[in-house]
Amino acid sequence: MSKQNINEGRNWYAIHTYAGYENAVARNLRQRIESMGLQEKIFSVIVPTERTIKVKGGKRVEEEEKVYPGYVLVDMVVDDQSWFVVRNTPRVTGFVGSGVHPVPLSKEEVEILLGRMQETGVKHAIDLQKGDSVTIVDGPFKDLDGKVGEVDEARGKVKVLVAMFGRETPVELDFLQVKRI
Repeated sequence: MSKQNINEGRNWYAIHTYAGYENAVARNLRQRIESMGLQEKIFSVIVPTERTIKVKGGKRVEEEEKVYPGYVLVDMVVDDQSWFVVRNTPRVTGFVGSGVHPVPLSKEEVEILLGRMQETGVKHAIDLQKGDSVTIVDGPFKDLDGKVGEVDEARGKVKVLVAMFGRETPVELDFLQVKRI
């Protein structure tokens, strides 16, 4: 019997899980791979996350946020045995694909996703869009109302158009300084 090329048929697949159980599924799947000796068929199990800054209780909180809630990515060679192990892991509802055949993710999708996970910068989770009406809750313009003119998620800033002296004036603020009306 000839030894198979280890990368033959190897792809990344998305598996659907119960929402909120992604980390438990990944942990269970890793244990199953080890206990059943499938390290040569299932290579990696990841829950895609990225770092974000949110506001909780008026304070900035940095946290890991799932990029695709309800999904876990698996780098594997699909055959009957590996498919059965993944499919029958507790809280896995199935592979993403058409019918019973899992569809692998494209190399570009995987590279973009893994790149997002490697980024050292923290993304600000700003729940505002251009044109939203806001009230300024902090700083020298406190209690003034305005409209969002620009959102800079990378820096955590928003430009708000405030009516002063009979015309709209742009004011750059930290996203913590405004609240949607």
